[in-house]
Amino acid sequence: MQFHDQGYVSADPRVRPAAGVGLRRSDTFPDKVDVLIIGTGPAGIITAAQLSQFPSIDTRIIERRPGRLELGHADGVNARSVESFAAFGFADEIIAEAYTNYQTAFWRPDPKDPSRIHRASRTADDPTGISEFPHILVNQARVADYFIDYMAKSPARLKPDYGWEYVDLTIDDAEEYPVTVTIKRSAYPQEGVEKIVKAKYVLGADGARSGVRAAIGRKLEGTTSMHAWGVIDALITTDFPDYRNKATIQSSTAGNILWLPREGGFLTRLYVDLGEITDENAAEVRKTSLARMEEICNEVLHPYSLQMKEVPWFSLYEVGHRVTDKFDNVPAGETGKRTPRVFIAGDACHTHSAKAGQGMNVSMQDGWNLGWKLGYVLDGRSPESILDTYSKERQTIAVDLVTFDRTWSTIMAKKPEELTDPAERETFYVGTWEFPAGMQTLYPAAEMVGKSTHQDLAKGFPIGKHFKSARAMRVCDAKPVHIGHLHEADGRWRIYVFADSAAAAGKKSPTSDLAEWLETSPDSPLARQPKDGDLNAWFDVKVIYRQPWDEVEMAKVPSAFKPIMGPMCLQDWEQVFTVDPADDIFAAREISDDGAIVVVRPDQYVAHVLPLTAHDELAAFFKPILLAN
Repeated sequence: MQFHDQGYVSADPRVRPAAGVGLRRSDTFPDKVDVLIIGTGPAGIITAAQLSQFPSIDTRIIERRPGRLELGHADGVNARSVESFAAFGFADEIIAEAYTNYQTAFWRPDPKDPSRIHRASRTADDPTGISEFPHILVNQARVADYFIDYMAKSPARLKPDYGWEYVDLTIDDAEEYPVTVTIKRSAYPQEGVEKIVKAKYVLGADGARSGVRAAIGRKLEGTTSMHAWGVIDALITTDFPDYRNKATIQSSTAGNILWLPREGGFLTRLYVDLGEITDENAAEVRKTSLARMEEICNEVLHPYSLQMKEVPWFSLYEVGHRVTDKFDNVPAGETGKRTPRVFIAGDACHTHSAKAGQGMNVSMQDGWNLGWKLGYVLDGRSPESILDTYSKERQTIAVDLVTFDRTWSTIMAKKPEELTDPAERETFYVGTWEFPAGMQTLYPAAEMVGKSTHQDLAKGFPIGKHFKSARAMRVCDAKPVHIGHLHEADGRWRIYVFADSAAAAGKKSPTSDLAEWLETSPDSPLARQPKDGDLNAWFDVKVIYRQPWDEVEMAKVPSAFKPIMGPMCLQDWEQVFTVDPADDIFAAREISDDGAIVVVRPDQYVAHVLPLTAHDELAAFFKPILLAN
């Protein structure tokens, strides 16, 4: 990581200097805020974490619980989420703490004796090698803890306000603070005391029974599968051979189990098939006891068994697949005519089963998508029109999620005789791996995503998908690094300049021409930054040359790629790269010999691919997104 840019730092460099609202943050809840976030679940907490990097913005996040979450319901964290954790600075720590899944076992009735289960197959957890990040399992509460720690160390010094509960809200677009929210104390000693808060924007991350969703007239639409599942976190003893591996287990008559090892080496998450719900058995099924769930587990596992020694948490749910038609308060016919003021995210706008492990993951991408956009609008960087893109982008992803989960949960609930092929689960799991890994998201060309006219220049960076990192060698210290891992959640855009084949540092070329234009042209997106700010205040510009490391002289590298930073005007040498001999990024990501500009959004999605000479096109892309200073 980089620090010392504002002066020498001897303490923890992850604690950034307080600024803006962080210098005067009070424990007293204010009457007016810029952003009020309701709920510290995955969607709410990552939105707050992103906004904590904008110290000019007064953000508050409330939670009805009196303190931190202790028993998180979600546990599966896909590779895309771990990639996101890297941007927030805690991927390594949470991976060390979590259970990392390396393989999945598929168990089904033994053809020789259907009363017994046997292991039919195994597959690597990431069979396609889609990410350098792992799939992990860890308590949702710990994910929240890491984000809260990040917020506390950020310039805005943001922290949750516990013991506050949402009551209702109204919107008056004519006011400076258009949203009037009533909240009340939900914790001792002032329990029941109400307060009125005025906000410019509100995010309802308040779960499947969202009061914010109801207030803006949105409804979850979809279906409920008449199938019940128990979910248990337990410390167990067992002779089941895949005790510490992820496993799907199907018996001939007793139902199914999804078996998930958890962090700590001894905890196990069990999803237990409780069968179909009918009018006749609904009341009985919904009262299924923990003891009965344990019995079902042993019936499914035969000839193996388990014994639950301690159960920190268990619950019962019925699979529901629902999504709202829009994720903000503006009616569809008025989008573009009115500014959205209230948003919903996570379970407030999409619900599904837990077995695909997507709830926490998709919710966090909802929040990150919205967080930096709110930051840009309130910080004066972008017009309010960019807020329309949140619902447009994320609602489509939610529909895809519900469609995927409906298929997967149906397959998981099938009896052996209902499967089209005994290996149907394995085939589906391997064949659709990109989706549960979180890598299938594709934002279509629109305001924040360019057209694919020049995609052939960088085929390995599909426009609208996440930026798939690769190794390059940093010139100043000959260090091989994953360039995508340097993408911090600091709210900045990334411009990666993949040099043309002839572009040796100091030699005139399309790469050097681009550098000069970026630094000096009034049409450059960098010119839209505050005049008294650093050249890299809103942008992180990196160049990747093709020449061997020892042939790139830093003195000859254009100054646009060595920005001056901070009050002491220090020059940043860590933005200049070349090919790592062990892993050619140009070959790995299919970069043209002519080079390419790859533009990446603050939330790590590729926004555009352009030729090095496309100065006007680059300016035109950013013109409606960034306001001129």
